[in-house]
Amino acid sequence: MSDVIITGYETHDIRFPTSLTGDGTDAMNVDCDYSSAYLTLKTSSPDLKGFGMTFTIGRGNDIVCQAIHNVADRIVGKGVEDLFADMGKTWTHLTADSQLRWIGPEKGVIHIATGAVGNAIWDMYARSRSKPLWKLVVDMTPEELVRSTTFRYITDVITPEEALKWLKEKEASKAEREEKVRQLGYPAYVTSVGWLGYSDEKVLQLTKEAVAKGFNHFKMKVGSDLESDLRRGKLIRSVIDDPQYLPKDRDPQDPKSPGLRGKNAGPAGAVLMIDANQVWDVNQAIEYTKGLVEIKPWFIEEPTAPDDILGHATIRKALKPYGISVATGEHAHNRMVFKQLLQAEAIDVCQVDSVRLAGVSEVLAVLLMAAKFGVPVCPHAGGVGLCEHVIHLSLIDYIAVSGTMERNVLEFADHLHEHYVNPCTINERGRYNVPDDPKEGYSGEMYAASIVEYEWPNGSYWRERKAAGTLPRSVI
Repeated sequence: MSDVIITGYETHDIRFPTSLTGDGTDAMNVDCDYSSAYLTLKTSSPDLKGFGMTFTIGRGNDIVCQAIHNVADRIVGKGVEDLFADMGKTWTHLTADSQLRWIGPEKGVIHIATGAVGNAIWDMYARSRSKPLWKLVVDMTPEELVRSTTFRYITDVITPEEALKWLKEKEASKAEREEKVRQLGYPAYVTSVGWLGYSDEKVLQLTKEAVAKGFNHFKMKVGSDLESDLRRGKLIRSVIDDPQYLPKDRDPQDPKSPGLRGKNAGPAGAVLMIDANQVWDVNQAIEYTKGLVEIKPWFIEEPTAPDDILGHATIRKALKPYGISVATGEHAHNRMVFKQLLQAEAIDVCQVDSVRLAGVSEVLAVLLMAAKFGVPVCPHAGGVGLCEHVIHLSLIDYIAVSGTMERNVLEFADHLHEHYVNPCTINERGRYNVPDDPKEGYSGEMYAASIVEYEWPNGSYWRERKAAGTLPRSVI
């Protein structure tokens, strides 16, 4: 493939009407139309393409698509093998346009657009080697993995030399961990039971179904009304703490076992987490979360503004006596924010996002920093296409970087997987199955029929809705 070059690209503004069913609703985001700013990279070889995306919740998705054009222009005409040979250098090239950088730098629309392009290159790289992305990365030598990572602005916390030493220490036991996770699957938690717009009846029904499917960790949205949150939390606890709802072949777990210690697990070993999606000021976050002690949450996610490092540190310190941890990262827009969260001891759980950061090379930097600080990485995956991506990241973390999945859980939201050629799947233990199709790359390829139906504003679904006068309130 030495003579194969990037010849062009296509972008698609794809939007799904999830606001109609309340999927994705929380205290901050009340009308969510799960959307994908979707990219296909084309090459001079008709058999080689790369698929990338970033996630939005509707309006503004078109702006991200335009930004993707601006970033993708930088690699048109480049040889694919030259890009693959040093992915860290490729990442630097994507972020090095000084005029585009000015409207970041490394944050906002430009950064997530860069993530879509970077992810598409990684997807193409994996496809060219006939490996799913996680396998491509874990099969790299420590030297190759370090060369694929961006270290700019984080060498005060971890240097390439430190990372290389760390990865070499994990090298000898990678095969053993790979075999283990293939057999067991990767631990997951379910978010779909607790969207804020769901009725109590739906919450109960979905919670019972999730327990029956083997899930042991559950998350609910909070932040709009304390009394309502307590009621909903007790409803969820009434199911997950009652052994009668467990699958017949599964016994309750020991809340004091190593994987559950410190997670406020109930008598059946089930764990509940809560997510405020940034709605509170710092003192509000502390007082409101203390009001939810009765439902025994493991962590409060996004309790305040995502850029407020010291605010998160204050919240964590105040909630520690109540046994409640702090998690964030869904809207942490670059590796420097994660660096400071770790330095300030502001989080107990690192929630890296696969498409808010600028692609796999930047995610690798966060995985390495979190491993150094001993903070578990539990990626954010609420949204369209994110579950398909993040199982790859968690496998990379477990097999090649941190070497542990004992306390980790990867978010699973049961929405829109049917639109993907290689959808993620969950086994009977409530764990992600390991992606194993050599042609799936980063698992981000969407069916052409889904694009035709849901592309905004002229996809068949949206044209029919407009003609019928039944467009969702969120897009009117």
